[in-house]
Amino acid sequence: MFVDEVIVEVTAGSGGDGCMAFRREKYIAMGGPFGGNGGKGGDIIFKADEGLRTLIDLRYQKHIKGCSGMNGEGKNKNGKNAIDTVIKVPIGTTIKDNDTGVVIADLVKNGEEVVVSYGGRGGRGNVTLATRSNPCPSYCERGEPGESRKIKVELRMLADVGLVGLPSVGKSTILSMITNANPKIASYHFTTLSPNLGVVSTKDYSYTVADLPGLIEGASDGLGLGHKFLKHIERTKIIAHVIDMSGSEGRIPYDDYLAIRNELKKFSFKLVQKPEIIIANKMDLENSKHNLEEFKKKIQLPVFEISAIHNQGLEKVISALEELVKNTEPDVLFEDGEQESHVLYQFKMEKPFTIVRDHNVYVIKGESVEKLFKMTNFNTEEALLRFSHKLRKMGIDDELERMGIQEGDIVRILDYEFEYTK
Repeated sequence: MFVDEVIVEVTAGSGGDGCMAFRREKYIAMGGPFGGNGGKGGDIIFKADEGLRTLIDLRYQKHIKGCSGMNGEGKNKNGKNAIDTVIKVPIGTTIKDNDTGVVIADLVKNGEEVVVSYGGRGGRGNVTLATRSNPCPSYCERGEPGESRKIKVELRMLADVGLVGLPSVGKSTILSMITNANPKIASYHFTTLSPNLGVVSTKDYSYTVADLPGLIEGASDGLGLGHKFLKHIERTKIIAHVIDMSGSEGRIPYDDYLAIRNELKKFSFKLVQKPEIIIANKMDLENSKHNLEEFKKKIQLPVFEISAIHNQGLEKVISALEELVKNTEPDVLFEDGEQESHVLYQFKMEKPFTIVRDHNVYVIKGESVEKLFKMTNFNTEEALLRFSHKLRKMGIDDELERMGIQEGDIVRILDYEFEYTK
């Protein structure tokens, strides 16, 4: 089954928890803290693999989770870092943030990879948390949660030449004649239900050709099958219009060309700016010569006369496409502004939190507050005092008092509630 678009949620691994331990050995007085740090959580990495042709492996994976780091241990032993999770995808895969639409990566080379979701750092043990004012802390940190995001994975087949045209004009037959591909061929519309890819090999050169499912008028608006596969044309260097020059279905060849070109233009203006040639197929049938003469009066593009079913005229097509492919640079699919930058800029916000009052319940929200809460291990009184001190430094206590909080009111962070005391 050909699958070229999936939406999946990815969550990198959380960091391992830090350890709270103390050194208790004979003849060593005042041993001090002895707890190690947790290991880093595993990243989620997408990697291009030339052996894949579809995203079917991702279709049933609604949620991909990374491995968590190992917890720290006593005797100042740090936890082991988690192994990264590598997801293999076909060459030509584009990964976007599903919420913002920003392109995370466009994988166009074999082995190219990108970190889609970063694993959390390991929590610090009480050895690392020791300070001059508190040389023996009785608390440690939990591991940082891994980054979570919903992504859209799209496949745009990587081909040098794209064969486009209305249904039953002979695209699949041409592909089978000039490459080693074996597409389904039959005398009815929409025989091809997914793109087929083949390699044309000459004496000293080779290039790839994609047979794209038949387009119809209105394809860019969702009619027929073609709208699902128009995006695959975006990566091609050359567009080869295959036209039934015999008009065997009662159509006018020039109108066929205009209809397909209009659909390409409506989908993306870049498509009509690509180099293109005309392949006049079915020249062995009646009326083809007359229709070709009328066609040439209206167009200035190079036209190649062939009969694909009889393997006539295809040598000239192969040579012409080879020259065009050699002399055409690939288009840049995404501009720099469309791609996500992996440089993180931190801006100083006036308030890194928000507080919403609901009667006597005060709900605190904010990434930094929630992260601090998740990484705090509330197993000792000192850990709780440290958490309260950090909230006070953020200005949360002052804001709560300004909003009129009273002794005994409830403060909620995530799904947890605390009773407010001064």
